[in-house]
Amino acid sequence: MQRIALLPLERRLQLRYHKMVSAHLRSVPALVAGVASLPDKGTAFAATQAAWRFLNNDRVTLTALVEPLRAVGRDRANATTSPFVMLVHDWSKLTYHPGRSHSGKQDLVQLTHSTDVGYELTTALLVSADDGSPLAPMELHCLTNDGVLSTRAWTRAVGHLEQVLPTMTASLTWGLAKPLLHVIDREADSVGHYRRWHKAGHKFLVRADDRRVRWNGKRCRLSDIRRDLGRGRHFQQAGETGGASYQGKPATLFIAETEVVLDRPAKKKIDGQSVEVPGSPLTLRYILVQVRNDQGKCLAEWMLLSNAPRDWATTEQLARCYYWRWRIESFFKLLKSHGQQLEQWQQESGLAIVRRILVAAMACVVVWQLDHDASPEAMKFKDALVRLSGRQVKKKKRHTAPALLAGLWVLLSMLALLEHTDLKELKTFAAQLSFTPTG
Repeated sequence: MQRIALLPLERRLQLRYHKMVSAHLRSVPALVAGVASLPDKGTAFAATQAAWRFLNNDRVTLTALVEPLRAVGRDRANATTSPFVMLVHDWSKLTYHPGRSHSGKQDLVQLTHSTDVGYELTTALLVSADDGSPLAPMELHCLTNDGVLSTRAWTRAVGHLEQVLPTMTASLTWGLAKPLLHVIDREADSVGHYRRWHKAGHKFLVRADDRRVRWNGKRCRLSDIRRDLGRGRHFQQAGETGGASYQGKPATLFIAETEVVLDRPAKKKIDGQSVEVPGSPLTLRYILVQVRNDQGKCLAEWMLLSNAPRDWATTEQLARCYYWRWRIESFFKLLKSHGQQLEQWQQESGLAIVRRILVAAMACVVVWQLDHDASPEAMKFKDALVRLSGRQVKKKKRHTAPALLAGLWVLLSMLALLEHTDLKELKTFAAQLSFTPTG
């Protein structure tokens, strides 16, 4: 596995950062979501105090903490064979109820209704266009009651779609050797934003709603085109879903593509009123994707719009790229219920929470790198980690990220203990326990 890049901070904070990453190489239940400590010479209390100082140190900036993640992202992106890499944009609520042991958090923000309180996390995740492997989160924003905390130098609180273009622009400064395909879910289906992104030279792939377009010289809905393409048997089998499954079951992608033109005015709200904003016609690739089971039943269907050039990606490649969008949901799950238990963290400010998220994200990146490694040595290592974790995994899925996290923590704890305790002494301790029935 690749070594973690150094933080652009003083050496003492660099060493603390590496210890913090090690402390997050674990999968924990909700009741023990605090920063852990390995069994070394220091005490757990001292480790907790050191973690608190790190997470509340003004010199530990978000722009510094994101740099090791971007370094990994750059290196891993350069190792892919596709002419582009994916940047998946998404938003996730971090729910913290003030009355449930989170009363110390004074900057919680109301997200929707009065009892929906917490923070909102915006993430841009770099994903391989070769096989959908998550590479690294490249940018994070967190909405708090005091404003937006960002890995960029500065950003302000705006709506979801207004955040996308600044991130697209910022991505040009990350030093990536390959261009980006920005992949976003249906929330981003907006004519005005399509036109702005295209004018700025950015390539996107977005799931569309059933909007009106011009197709073959006539105006119709995307669903009408889908029906006509189905009647004409234009759908082609694209193989299995990228070596994965759909909701745990084998599935096959069927795809079709045509060209449509968006020539209607965009709609924008000004002072509460919907106003039409005319714009130039925009020609886009319209990709239809159906996920079918072995019996031919349609399990899911996506209508996708993209301005990605054909010499970048075939219809099948773009269909798979959207299928791999779910990797960001897996990242959120690994931060939350299936790994780091983010919504149980007791840090008392959004800034401390985001600092810890960036540390935990590096732990996720380490596990992703290991999970992606298919060498014989890595497979043996992963098998050993799953055994150490005590987790049950499916036969077809030998390794999972949460199981690898859990196994890594057991391994690191064992190694730390052996540095300060003789193996013979440990065997003596174990011999004091007897599980053999008497009599």
